[in-house]
Amino acid sequence: MQEKEISQAVIRRMPRYYRYLGELLDAGVERISSNDLSKRMNVTASQIRQDLNNFGGFGQQGYGYNVAVLREEIGKILGLDRTYNVIILGAGNLGKALANYAGFEKRGFVVSAVFDVSPDKIGKKIGHTMVYDMKDLEGYVKGHTVDIAALTLPKSIAPAVAKQLVQYGVSAFWNFAATDLNLPGNIAVENVHLAESLMRLSYNISNLPE
Repeated sequence: MQEKEISQAVIRRMPRYYRYLGELLDAGVERISSNDLSKRMNVTASQIRQDLNNFGGFGQQGYGYNVAVLREEIGKILGLDRTYNVIILGAGNLGKALANYAGFEKRGFVVSAVFDVSPDKIGKKIGHTMVYDMKDLEGYVKGHTVDIAALTLPKSIAPAVAKQLVQYGVSAFWNFAATDLNLPGNIAVENVHLAESLMRLSYNISNLPE
């Protein structure tokens, strides 16, 4: 989308801008300056301007940012101007929670199928989504558009399943398994390590000022 490489730190902040701008829209705010936005987000105004300048800026001197326009542009940067078909591998507690979360579809992420090996779950629905047998994974992926595979599998099998899905043509993974995936460089992977997040929180608790 853009010629220059954007740092991961900037990319990690973009969804946060999108969320805050959505809250401003809900509150009826039509425009906002970088200074006012910085106070809400606890990010410096200069950082906001630098981040947005990576993609063209979007602001007008003396006017600030049009909230609706900026949110729409950030949505395009994040690829939210299209729909993604998502499958979930693993119908355990986490897989069920992901399948039931209505917020995904509002942002264009549609969970089209869940896969599991348990006979007690196969053929049943989680919300509106059918649970299929893992044995049918190849046929399903080759017969449907699958943009993202969410892995909520044990770490012992997640890498092998991911490699199978790459062979079937899946090129993006949302990985909740407690292991890193060793996949080709042209595959997008977002690792979500819940335990590591808790450890970072534990560190921060231990280092709170007296």
